[in-house]
Amino acid sequence: MTETNFTSEVIDSEQPVLVDFWAEWCGPCKMIGPILDQLSGELEGQAKIVKVNVDEARELAVKYNVKSIPLLLFFKNGEVKDQIVGANITKDQLKAKLLALA
Repeated sequence: MTETNFTSEVIDSEQPVLVDFWAEWCGPCKMIGPILDQLSGELEGQAKIVKVNVDEARELAVKYNVKSIPLLLFFKNGEVKDQIVGANITKDQLKAKLLALA
C-alpha cells in the first residue's frame, strides 16, 4: 500500500478495510503479520486487509497520527471507525471487529 493507491484501495473501498501501519524493524508487527495474512484469506470478498510501511509512507503515517506501531485502523466508507494499538489481540477478535463493519 502506498500513498498513491491508498485513496482507491481504502478510502473509496465499498468493503470495510483494516489498515495495518507497521515497520520492518517492529517485533510486535512481525507477530501480528501472519494473523492478518490468514484473516485476509478468510475474509476475501467481505473485507480487505492492507499494510502500510510507515518508513516508506511517512505522509500517511503523519496524516493518521501514527505514534505507536502496529496501529490497526478500521475504515468504513472512507472513515476511521475503530483502532487498535499493539499486537495484543486475537484473530477472532479482529475478525469480529471487521465483520461488524461489513
